[in-house]
Amino acid sequence: MPDIKSNLSPRLLAQIKRLDLKARMVVEGFLTGLHKSPYHGFSVEFAEYRPYLPGDEVKRIDWKVLARSDRYFIKEFEEETNLKAYILLDSSASMGYHSPNVASKLEYGSYLAAALSFLLLSQNDAAGLALFNSRLQRYLPPRSRRSHWNAILQELNHVKPLGQTGYKKIFQELAGHLKRRGLLVLISDLWGDDDEIINSLKNFRHLKHEVLVFHLLDPDESSFSFKSEAVFADMETGQELQINPADIKLRYLKALKQRTDHLGRECRRHLIDYQAIVTDQPFDQALLKYLHKRQKLG
Repeated sequence: MPDIKSNLSPRLLAQIKRLDLKARMVVEGFLTGLHKSPYHGFSVEFAEYRPYLPGDEVKRIDWKVLARSDRYFIKEFEEETNLKAYILLDSSASMGYHSPNVASKLEYGSYLAAALSFLLLSQNDAAGLALFNSRLQRYLPPRSRRSHWNAILQELNHVKPLGQTGYKKIFQELAGHLKRRGLLVLISDLWGDDDEIINSLKNFRHLKHEVLVFHLLDPDESSFSFKSEAVFADMETGQELQINPADIKLRYLKALKQRTDHLGRECRRHLIDYQAIVTDQPFDQALLKYLHKRQKLG
């Protein structure tokens, strides 16, 4: 594994409008020194036709189409790749939260999803995307074509934080789409019941999927730096509580540590990789976690 470094922060990326440029900047340092995938693949599944272009191999011309239309077309095939990755991005209302001058959890998750999918496609792996709250909102199956990244970016550019989260229901719905074993990358604030979350992830492990979880936390959530008494509202249920932060800060931080420790411990027990990330941190930690996981998978 090469020495991979990046000093790109979410605050710097916020000054760039185009998501594709954000993702390329994040990944640029990580691609340096990485070897090309040794798995070149072979054509196994028909994808689409395209016009014949000078330089294309003559053997790839579809002669039946030529006979019918008197036009030259090439058959494009999906490559058999070494890895199929499914990026699952939580788009529920709680993901819209952000501290002042910090990207929302959904924006941070979108940058990470765009960077991961770009990295996957650059290494000749296949990337797919699922956006969910209490229902599966959008699903793009994994593809290894570089053009597939445009479809992923389009979905990420339009995603909005809406609705509640329902891990059990959504993961049951997703299971029907995951036809081939691969790597599941969950990007979420894990706002919900811990047992439901862990049991849902365990089901994917039972289906022989590898699982990597990025637990996103806003700086306000990780440090609870509020000063004044205020009304705190649940962004998904609307429930409100009037709280004096000074009265509960220590108990809150203790409970947060217990929860992240519990989630990490339970994930490790079921061979699931878990990483808590605060959304004002650079993306190095997340991408390095992915690269270590990818290296283990061969």
